[in-house]
Amino acid sequence: MTVDDIAQIYTDLVKLEDLIPPTEHIAKDEIGVLRSKYHQKLMDKFQEEGIEFADRFDARRKAFEIIKNDASYVGQSADAGR
Repeated sequence: MTVDDIAQIYTDLVKLEDLIPPTEHIAKDEIGVLRSKYHQKLMDKFQEEGIEFADRFDARRKAFEIIKNDASYVGQSADAGR
């Protein structure tokens, strides 16, 4: 998996976890476990690719930046074909 793939999955899980009501303990726990797994995968991939990050919070911020930049690029690519 690429950094972009892992960042997309991780950020989707973060957003999903925020949408689950606090009363849904089991669902929140299950998504939290997956989110943590992909956060670790993301940090491991960052290290493997030589992408520097200060801590887990910085890695999270970088994941959202990657997704934001990818979305901007995709939007620009779609516009270029017109």
